[in-house]
Amino acid sequence: MTNRLKKIFAVVIPASAVLAAGTAWFVTRLPASSFEKTGSQGEPSVQLVARGEYVSRLTDCVACHSVPGGAAYTGGLKMVTPMGAIFATNITPDRETGIGAYTLADFDRALRSGVAKDGHRLYPAMPYPSYAKLSDDDVKALYAYFMKGVPAVHLENRKSTIPWPLNMRWPLAFWNVVFAPSDVHRPDTSKDAQWNRGAYLVEGAGHCGACHTPRSLAFNEKGTDSHSAAFVSGALIDGWFAPSLRNDANTGLGRWSEDDVFRFLKTGRNDHAVVFGSMTEAFNNSTQFFSDDDLRAVAHYLKSLPGNAQRDGTPWQYEPTQAKALQPAGRQGIPGAQTYMAKCSFCHGADGRGQGQWVPPLAGAASSLVPDSSSSINVTLNGSGRVVAAGVPDSYRMPSYREQLSDGDIADVLTFVRSSWGNRGASVTAAEVKTLRKKTRPADSGVVILKIN
Repeated sequence: MTNRLKKIFAVVIPASAVLAAGTAWFVTRLPASSFEKTGSQGEPSVQLVARGEYVSRLTDCVACHSVPGGAAYTGGLKMVTPMGAIFATNITPDRETGIGAYTLADFDRALRSGVAKDGHRLYPAMPYPSYAKLSDDDVKALYAYFMKGVPAVHLENRKSTIPWPLNMRWPLAFWNVVFAPSDVHRPDTSKDAQWNRGAYLVEGAGHCGACHTPRSLAFNEKGTDSHSAAFVSGALIDGWFAPSLRNDANTGLGRWSEDDVFRFLKTGRNDHAVVFGSMTEAFNNSTQFFSDDDLRAVAHYLKSLPGNAQRDGTPWQYEPTQAKALQPAGRQGIPGAQTYMAKCSFCHGADGRGQGQWVPPLAGAASSLVPDSSSSINVTLNGSGRVVAAGVPDSYRMPSYREQLSDGDIADVLTFVRSSWGNRGASVTAAEVKTLRKKTRPADSGVVILKIN
């Protein structure tokens, strides 16, 4: 070995050792918590536990950590990723299979930093990038609720199906540095108190961006707050297209008033839409339980987010141009028209305008205007889940047509809907329907409704 190589190795080997040691320390260290020096607080007050119950509604923990037929918060929900499936975990206060052994600082690190008590990193399917904005007071209340207001259930967690080496979690430490916010919500002094409360709920506790914000190749949300034009601008998730929550006239809330937004989140419906798809779970266990003041704050904040006219296009206007096409003579020559009249018109109307707040319009609906047809296909194939508002199950639900209509039939009727009454969504192909048919299943009439006494 030459002297030159010896000198190179003399530098490279120690440097590599230092780098390896530094990397090992960085990926295994526990993040800081504002509760690290907080000792035992004794029994939490009834008021604090009650506050934690409410925060659990704001954060909608039950949506992922409960499944139909299972005990509340025992986990089990399957979430499919491009690398494999992961399963929500047991977060009851069971000391062996849940979080009963967690201190307040442990709980805080898991909730706001995505690091479990034993130091392993949580997948960002757990919306800790949003929960990072939660206040210390809300974290403390949530901890009190899970420790004292939730029954402990001994139930082992299911392991993910992500294969090695893709299942190694230490690289998430670097992902977090680049993509996960780490600061609590800071009020914008240029905005009023209602706007700031709405920002806290939408950007933080409600983690609306987790579904409604598009993601990059690294699976990070492209925007995490109102400063980003991508934030809650619409995204595809789990076979559904979560529409824009910005003031986009066609694909968002541009034609909705603040009262419309409030009513939708409070009752699950308004004259523009009825909750369906993934939003059904969010409504059933979360938004309908918000206080009216909090719902008004959410509506106020969302209506402040500007749309993107260049992306959204010319605002939709109703066009009764399909009236003749729906007559017996006309619909013979238009693919999908006859199917629409036979299967859809009784509820949604020959004019596509629906039945007030009970049956949503298809004319001008975001699902009929967005380029991505996933939601239209999914709800036609599988129907909609049961909406339970104020303890009362819905009377009208979209049925599943996967057994009645072929892939071609569904493609034709949806192409007809998405090109009628002024709608200009992309046409639907039989191949697209076939793909979603394989990946999805009919909506379950059973529903997880968490009862909090």
